Amino acid sequence: MERKKILFVAEAVTLAHVGRPLALAQTLAPQHYDVHFACAPGYEAFFKGSRLSSWPLSSISSARFLAALAAGKPVYDSATLQQYVQDDLRLLQAVRPDVVVGDFRLSLSVSARVAQVPYIGLINAYWSPYVPQRYTVPAIALARALPIAVADRLFRLVQPLAFALHSRPLNRVRRSYRLPSLGYDLRRVYADADYVLYPDIPEMFPAVDLPPQHSYLGPVTWSPPTELPGWWDVLPTDKPLIYVTLGSSGQGALLPQILQALAALPVRVIAATAGQAYPGRADPGPPPDNAHVAAYLPGEEAARRAQLVICNGGSPTSQQALAAGVPVLGIAGNLDQYLNMRAVAAMGAGALLRSDRLDEDTLRRTVVDLLERPAARAAAAQLALLFQRYDVATRFDAVLRRAAGGAPTA
Repeated sequence: MERKKILFVAEAVTLAHVGRPLALAQTLAPQHYDVHFACAPGYEAFFKGSRLSSWPLSSISSARFLAALAAGKPVYDSATLQQYVQDDLRLLQAVRPDVVVGDFRLSLSVSARVAQVPYIGLINAYWSPYVPQRYTVPAIALARALPIAVADRLFRLVQPLAFALHSRPLNRVRRSYRLPSLGYDLRRVYADADYVLYPDIPEMFPAVDLPPQHSYLGPVTWSPPTELPGWWDVLPTDKPLIYVTLGSSGQGALLPQILQALAALPVRVIAATAGQAYPGRADPGPPPDNAHVAAYLPGEEAARRAQLVICNGGSPTSQQALAAGVPVLGIAGNLDQYLNMRAVAAMGAGALLRSDRLDEDTLRRTVVDLLERPAARAAAAQLALLFQRYDVATRFDAVLRRAAGGAPTA
C-alpha cells in the first residue's frame, strides 16, 4: 500500500502549538505515512532523532501574539493572513500532501480549500462552538481598571462584539478567495476545518449536538527532548516536590515571585522557564535554596515526580499533571487559560488564581490547601484514569484514514 503523505503545520506563536502536532506526528507509523512538518525556525532541536521532513514557514512572533492577547486585540490582521495564505499555498504545492493537519494556523481555512487538500484542525474543546462556556474576564485592561466582579459582567456583555471583531480579518481573506463567511463567532473561525479534533476529553468539556466531523482525541502530551540538569537525579525526597513552569505563554516575570513565596514553605521546587530569559526581563539573582531552575525539563516526568504542578493554566502542562494524577494550580492570564482551568477546578483537581491579582499569601495558602487536601489528589487520580481510556494514536489514525480517503469540504 502506498504511504500517505501527511503535512503538519504549526503556528509557532507558543510552544504548545508546536509540541502538540509534533506529538501527533510521532505517533504515525513510518511504513504507512510519509510525515512532513512545517513551522517557524527556532524549533529544530525538538526534531532531533525524528523521521520528519521539516519545512520552514513564517509565523508572527510570540511577542506580537502575547501582546495582542494582553491588549484584548485581534491577533491577526487581514494583511498578515493574506501573506499566510500565500505562504501556505507555496508549501502545499511543494509538499503535495494527502492531508494537512493544522494547529492554530487559521489561514488553512483558506489555503487548504484553495489547494483542495483535506484539512484536519486541532483546537481545544473549550473553543468549540458546541461546548457551552461561561466566560471570565482575562488579564486585560478592563480587569485592571475595575473590580473583577464588575469587569466580569462587562466582559460578558461585550464578549460577542469582541469575538465578532476577532473574526473579521479571516472573513475578509475568505471573501477575497470567494469562500463564504464563517460568521462572527470566533469559535467558528477556530473550528473551521474538514475534520476538527479536540485534544481533550468530553468528561471535562461536554459538547451539545456535536457534528460527526468533530471528535475528541484525548489528551495530547509532549515534552521537549532536552538534556537533564545535573541536579535531576540527586534531588532529596524528604519534602513535597512542586513542579513550576509558566510555559512559553505564561507571565515569565511572575516566576521570581512564585519561587519567593514557595521559599517560605517546607517544599522542594523544580522550575522550567520554557526557554525564556530566566525568569523575566531582569535577572533576579539565584533562586531560593529550596528551588532548582532549568530552561527546559521533561514535563511529563517532572509531573510524575511532583505532588503539585503550578503552571499558567494552559492545557499542555495541565494535562501532563492530570495524566500523572497530580493536582494543578493554574495562574491564568489569557482567556484560553481561564477556559481550561475553570474545567480543571470544576472537576476538583486544581485551583485557579489570577495572574493580575497574584499575591504571595494567597499563593501559599492555595499551595498548602492543594497539598494537604486528599480530595484534590483523588480528583486528579480519577482524571488520570479517564485519560487512559483515550488511545490518542488510534483515534488520530482513524481520522487521518478517513480524511485521506474523502473529499474536502468548502
